[in-house]
Amino acid sequence: MKAISYSRYGGSDVLEYGERPDPKVGPDSVLVKVRAAAVNPVDWKCRQGYLDGALDAVFPVIPGWDVSGVVVQPGPSVTEFAVGDEVIGYVREDFLSRGTFAELVAAPIRTLAPKPASLSFEEAAGLPLAGLTAYQVLHGALEVRKGDTVLVHAAAGGVGSLAVQIARHAGARVIGTASERNHDHLRKLGAEPVTYGDGLVGRVRALAPGGVDAAFDTVGGDALKASVELLTEGGRLASIADGSVTEHGGHYVFVRPDAGDLRKLGELADEGVITVHVDRVFPLEQAAEAHRLNEQGRTRGKIVVTMDAG
Repeated sequence: MKAISYSRYGGSDVLEYGERPDPKVGPDSVLVKVRAAAVNPVDWKCRQGYLDGALDAVFPVIPGWDVSGVVVQPGPSVTEFAVGDEVIGYVREDFLSRGTFAELVAAPIRTLAPKPASLSFEEAAGLPLAGLTAYQVLHGALEVRKGDTVLVHAAAGGVGSLAVQIARHAGARVIGTASERNHDHLRKLGAEPVTYGDGLVGRVRALAPGGVDAAFDTVGGDALKASVELLTEGGRLASIADGSVTEHGGHYVFVRPDAGDLRKLGELADEGVITVHVDRVFPLEQAAEAHRLNEQGRTRGKIVVTMDAG
């Protein structure tokens, strides 16, 4: 199969396009013909070695955890999926090696759910990691409920834009930080936009003088500090970017594969509750450029890599 891989940690220049062996299909896995795979910040952080203390890398590593595609071979114990089923997955294992930037991926069934019929393969590929992150933070760590005022940082990004929609569906009021060019986009998603950077606390207080009931930090650093300052008494705080959140009584969240949560996200997509905005699409052989663009951190929605559908 054709795939993107890297044999050492480094910049995007270590990514190579070429032939790799087809993956073996274990008893509890299915072989998926990949149609699209989304780029996430964790992909290039893994490539640069930032997660080496947590995940063993079995080189060469094929990057990527998000996927949409079609089942071509179920494992011998699999009854949940059949040949021809369209699926999405957050295919994260406990080591780095068998990622989704390839024509084929062997995906454990615990990482998969049916593909939402209302989404294209490109849109569907952008749902798993970002959607699960937003869902697990909002409904798990933050326990967002009707009537809450929720602050979402980087609200126009992949995770943030889905968090806005999921929080609004839960009945919350959402204030989202973003650059001014993305303010109209946030309004369409149902959020009240504020510009990030110096003076953020004052701008949020102008909208919510009493503070916010919950804050979802996707950036860390100054964004986390601002979140702490803006919380109401008893307010809830979670971060996916800054482990020091626990020093402020908040939760640090690293998204986990969950087939049930992923199925629920697919249902929300088919109900029209959430949409996935795809900013750019690249062919597999241009995955290095997709990584470079994602590292710049200015994307609205998702960057997606596609495979030949033939």
